[in-house]
Amino acid sequence: MVWRHSFSERPAALNTAVESQTKQASTVRGRYIGETGGNNATTTYQDASGAPVENESPLGYSVGPVTITLLNITMMIGAGIYSTPSSILSGTGSVGVSLVYWTLGYLLCLTSGAVYLEFTAYFPSRSGSEVVFLEQAYPNPKWLFPTTFAVQSVILSFGSANATVMAKYLIAISGHEGTDWQIKGTALACYSLATLTLVFSTKYAYWFSNAVGIVKICTLLFVIITGFVVLGGNTKVGNPTANFQDAWSGSSTASAYGFTTALYRIIFSYGGYNNAFNVANEVKNPVRSLKIYATIALTAVYVLYMFANIAFFAAIPKDEIENSDLTTASLFFEKVFGNSGAVRGLNFLIALASFGNMIAVIIGLSRRIRECGRQGVLPWTKFWVSTKPFGTTLGPYAIIWFLTALMILAVPAGDAFTFINDLNIIPSAAFNLAMALGIYVVRWRRSKVNLPEPEFKAWNVVILFNILVQLYLLVMPWYPPAGGQYAGDVSFWYATYAVTGIGILLACAIYYYLWAFLIPNWKGYKLRQELFSLDGGVQSNRLKKVPNAKVTEWDASHDAAGRLIESPVGI
Repeated sequence: MVWRHSFSERPAALNTAVESQTKQASTVRGRYIGETGGNNATTTYQDASGAPVENESPLGYSVGPVTITLLNITMMIGAGIYSTPSSILSGTGSVGVSLVYWTLGYLLCLTSGAVYLEFTAYFPSRSGSEVVFLEQAYPNPKWLFPTTFAVQSVILSFGSANATVMAKYLIAISGHEGTDWQIKGTALACYSLATLTLVFSTKYAYWFSNAVGIVKICTLLFVIITGFVVLGGNTKVGNPTANFQDAWSGSSTASAYGFTTALYRIIFSYGGYNNAFNVANEVKNPVRSLKIYATIALTAVYVLYMFANIAFFAAIPKDEIENSDLTTASLFFEKVFGNSGAVRGLNFLIALASFGNMIAVIIGLSRRIRECGRQGVLPWTKFWVSTKPFGTTLGPYAIIWFLTALMILAVPAGDAFTFINDLNIIPSAAFNLAMALGIYVVRWRRSKVNLPEPEFKAWNVVILFNILVQLYLLVMPWYPPAGGQYAGDVSFWYATYAVTGIGILLACAIYYYLWAFLIPNWKGYKLRQELFSLDGGVQSNRLKKVPNAKVTEWDASHDAAGRLIESPVGI
């Protein structure tokens, strides 16, 4: 196997195999390839089954320190902080424990971010984060993890939650609740506008996202400053310190199900702390830049979240936060400002926050889906990887918009909406667990071939803590709520979303078996990867169906990465 000897002990014959087919300097040893991108990063040494490094990013290098920081902040500050404090308080039972949970969420993101950063240090010139990390941690069985992650990424690529939240806030500005179809129509229009904002230019899309991010920070700062004014006793809110006088009261009656639900809501609220890792190949000196500015973004959001929660608790009685049908932010504005025009203006700012969140999510998700396409495991490879005609990821944008539109129009509000948005919990925890374990797999393999140490290496205690958290998130959804099997956050069986999430993973595995083994054996061919290039610096793998009679000829004329050694075999 390729891990038995150090580089210095291996034959150098394969080193000349790919020079004619790629612009960047490459080093090939068995199944390991060393390639250098154009983002001033160290050499990316990766298993040959992975998608190739793009020497010059076809999406440019527009992601600097400000964009890294704001890309993460824009995705984190969204519907979460304005809506989840009520469910977190309800789940934990007390103001004190709910604030501890916001701190716990910050620590969880730091530990998970360390895993992302070490993987990025190994593969600094690859965008797509989890797509790349799982591909390289588990190259065997061949294409299993790329296929499974790609299929579930496409299936679950809809972003209907923030679109619906934005629609409800916009309709609330008019003083009406809106019918189901009014909400759907507004949500679809909002999401379509967000997608169109990104289609025509990558650079200007980042600029717009940054501008929205600044507005979101200012909005949250306004909430915080208002909270301090309330605490100072200069508003009509009576006894603003009441919730802090017995801050731990109620936590003893909270259930395990409540604590778990609260943790999920915390994770949702911090979602986006890792968004900039999706665009690593668009970042100059990515490891150092992401280490500094992703940490700054997460820490800044943590501080803002803590003060925002204090503001909410200062203005709203505890029982009203737990039981109100309104979002926490709407209740806060009503308590402080009453039903005035100022509330409508603030609702617009929160709607804008949801819009910015949609943009940040689409950017990160499009890079992951494009990277899935570059692995060759999705059909119609050019559709996924091409950046024509505007230098943007048009194919992924289109599929994300289509699936989101389908979810917005087809899924009713209420239980079904909550269920759809919980579907990703189990698949996400499963892949995060595989990633955390995969760190040790990658370390072991690289040590066997004497590859260089990465720029950043996570502490073992951090990785182990992350593994324990992911195991908890996989196990606890099965723990029933205190009121019985039908007392969860939906009216049907509490763990339906967990079973469905496992079903999605199993469906991906079945698809992989049919596509990679059963059908090829039945039709008499083998799958082989092949490197190809498109205009604009695009480089990708695609999978060829090689007839069994020509497999030996193909293997003799191509290296492990699918690049020609001598001449095409004519198939």
